[in-house]
Amino acid sequence: MEIEKEIYSNKFDDNHQKAVVNLIYTYGWVTNILKGMLHKHKITLQQFNILRILRGQYPAPSTINLLKERMLDKMSDASRIVERLVQKGLVRRYVNKNDRRAVDIIISQEGLDILKKLDHELSIKEILGNNLSDEEAGVLSALLDKLRG
Repeated sequence: MEIEKEIYSNKFDDNHQKAVVNLIYTYGWVTNILKGMLHKHKITLQQFNILRILRGQYPAPSTINLLKERMLDKMSDASRIVERLVQKGLVRRYVNKNDRRAVDIIISQEGLDILKKLDHELSIKEILGNNLSDEEAGVLSALLDKLRG
């Protein structure tokens, strides 16, 4: 559906303004779908993002700084999110062997198991694939990359 119909407005100064409104609206649309899928596993989007980063590092440990660098939402408090994941048993913290002031973070087997379930349940291709072909998704991604310069 066109953005004008979604937000009940067609008052845009130009196509640039319309594109920004559309980006913000679509971000919310995709986020709500993902949140719904993650809710049954009792994890947030930010927790999911950190678990995926840690799985990518596995079996090597990670640090809070590395997580902050790689997180999609740069405004998130990585330390607080890791603490919640530790409480849920999805990640573990260890004192770094080389620097006792540093903390290493590693995904637990429980964290790996949740991601494995989500890999089967959470199909990004299904979310976008109903409306975009693989080629169109590639063009969209390239345009978004171009936008960020």
